Amino acid sequence: MAYPQIQNTASFTNLGIAPGLLQILARMKFTAPTPIQHQAIPIAVEGKDVIGIAQTGTGKTMAFGLPMLQRLAQFGGRGLVILPTRELAYQVEEALAPFAKALNIRTAVFVGGASMNLQRQMLRHNPRILIATPGRLNDHLEQRTVTLKEVNILVLDEADRMLDMGFKPQIDRILAHVPKKRQTMLFSATMPREILQLATSQMQTPLRIEVAPAGTTAEKVEQEIFVVRKEEKLRLLEKLLQEYTGSVLVFSRTKHGAKKMTRAVRAMGHASAEIHANRSLSQRREALEGFKTGRYRVLIATDIAARGIDVTGIAIVINYDLPDDPGDYVHRIGRTARAGREGRAISFATPDQTGDIRSIERLTRMPIRRTPLPSLPPPRAALPEEHRFVGERHTRTSDAHNPRGHKQHSGWRRGGRRFRGR
Repeated sequence: MAYPQIQNTASFTNLGIAPGLLQILARMKFTAPTPIQHQAIPIAVEGKDVIGIAQTGTGKTMAFGLPMLQRLAQFGGRGLVILPTRELAYQVEEALAPFAKALNIRTAVFVGGASMNLQRQMLRHNPRILIATPGRLNDHLEQRTVTLKEVNILVLDEADRMLDMGFKPQIDRILAHVPKKRQTMLFSATMPREILQLATSQMQTPLRIEVAPAGTTAEKVEQEIFVVRKEEKLRLLEKLLQEYTGSVLVFSRTKHGAKKMTRAVRAMGHASAEIHANRSLSQRREALEGFKTGRYRVLIATDIAARGIDVTGIAIVINYDLPDDPGDYVHRIGRTARAGREGRAISFATPDQTGDIRSIERLTRMPIRRTPLPSLPPPRAALPEEHRFVGERHTRTSDAHNPRGHKQHSGWRRGGRRFRGR
């Protein structure tokens, strides 16, 4: 069911938000709700199920976060937010923190790569909201260190990824532990029809809010594409890094490619870091923080970062490799031109990828400008191996990590058994 489009207003005051939260919004200089916030918040604060579809960078976290916090403060219970990446989990916690603190609602983040023991200790403080990646949450469920029986608000952020074949078995195991009588909210920028049908089977007459058709790209991002031979990609990247100023986010299809590209970009003289599944949690957080603060000009990442980076002012997103899934293109380029700002997205495609380009254009319903190749710098003979990329398909890995568990007690916790990690 499509919720009717409503003209945006000048403030949050008529959305049903509690006065205490309105004061925090005002203090943080949030003056006008985005379209997804304007339409989703009034429905969500009433406890109705919501499917929200909007471009990346349009404030979806606040669209589900404010209603969840308000209803937990009013009616009790617990909230569970499930999302695909560690980076996105910490980002959501950071966004909710000032509002949660004002309501005396504690949050906890459960992600792979972090200490299981510290996560068990978090439960002793009785957090009301758990923000988790699927793999790590299932670890706790298997070890019986957490129970979800009091969850009355469930959020699937980046819901299309949460319900695709990569994550769905893990999500199914989690849903088996969550009460059927609950409020469920799903949010994403892309929502394929089969995923939408699967989602609605888990919801109670959900209201669909579509402020932009699924697959719509960020409004102010300028897109272009170069058709370039594989062996010339690195030289084209070097040319673009010389030509443009500002921070640059580069997407590689594989973690192997990201690692090699980072070494090559450093050899070009640019401060750079990498984020992919082979990096530890601390390494990934350091890379992202360094990118945010300007210590690194270039961040090279796999699709782990397509949905988990909210950095103000990314000048350019470069798709060094086109994604396997056209939907990931929308999420990737949404890392620039966020919150109404302008940005640029540049993609590299090999001559045999015309079909992939057409798939992206069909999804976004707009053509991408083809730009002729500029004069490229000569190859860097000094580092031939660093410039040679071996094709390998990216294997999606779980955030799971399985050390031993022990007995715990709280609203989230339950009696346990000794468990030896898999």
